[in-house]
Amino acid sequence: MQVILIQDVDNLGGRNELATVKNGYARNYLIPSKLAVEASPSNMKQLEERLKVKAKKEAAMLAEINKVIEILKSSPVKIGAKTGTSGKIFGSVTSLQITRAIRDQKGYEIDRKRISIADEVKELGLYKAVIDFGNGNNVEIEFEVIGE
Repeated sequence: MQVILIQDVDNLGGRNELATVKNGYARNYLIPSKLAVEASPSNMKQLEERLKVKAKKEAAMLAEINKVIEILKSSPVKIGAKTGTSGKIFGSVTSLQITRAIRDQKGYEIDRKRISIADEVKELGLYKAVIDFGNGNNVEIEFEVIGE
């Protein structure tokens, strides 16, 4: 018997997937527990509609992510830091400072947990950081540490 899963079921599949199971398992467990519905023609049409809506939302989100990526790549973000006489900064630059600089200069709020800095930033200069937007969408941005 074919069923459409309403929720994720271990060892069977994820939400909105079609699964083939034995009749007893579907009628005695999956359907009464509201984990699945029978794959009737009307339910299949509803599934197709849900998948179309989901694909449209993902496409819109991907377009927004690409727009943000272009803006972030356009110019380096400038981060001010207090420095000593030798050009070394006091402390180091963190992802929180990069987040604040992006918010102030580019106008986008990015979670600091999504930003990873490759090198330890202890001196003035140009550095790179990677922002992970999820779903394999990573962007490498440049930021410049300048003296205050």
